[in-house]
Amino acid sequence: MTPPHPAPGYREALDTLNEALTGDPERPELEFEEMPAPQRLAPFSAALSAAVVRDDVELAVGRLILLHDPQGRPGWDGQYRLVAYIRADLEPEIADDPLIGSVAWSWLIEALDEAGYAAESGTITRAVSESFGGKEDEPATTELELRASWSPAGTDLRAHVRAWTEVMCMAAGLPPRGVRDLKDVR
Repeated sequence: MTPPHPAPGYREALDTLNEALTGDPERPELEFEEMPAPQRLAPFSAALSAAVVRDDVELAVGRLILLHDPQGRPGWDGQYRLVAYIRADLEPEIADDPLIGSVAWSWLIEALDEAGYAAESGTITRAVSESFGGKEDEPATTELELRASWSPAGTDLRAHVRAWTEVMCMAAGLPPRGVRDLKDVR
């Protein structure tokens, strides 16, 4: 059996995904790197990881995976699928808010509106970790995990990368893009 060939737009999708590796001048807190992509999910794939780092503290981490199957897949609504993961520490009072899952999902959907997408799905998880025994002095931690996938409307993925990183920054507690935090104004 002859292995499939990528669709003509795959090179553009890959190139625009990899542009993120050069950084984002509007978001200097973001650190990107290429990572191995899962090989069994689609014939062609690529992946990025990123972290939101401020004052040498990692506030959030994430992965964005591009999947491409020239034949398409059920539920994909096309030949391409983006799979995103974001994990961020939360303040306990924010984690207690019963609407935080809906709010985080709305961040993603609003961020993706500029990009164009279809067939979105995902989950939001809030986790509380408490320490016991020899670790009882460690404070409880709370975190948010977003796992989502969607089909991009085209092969230029710049706006999709921007949407993913914007949600990651918001989950990390940074102000929206273009808004300056007053404590940063000197």
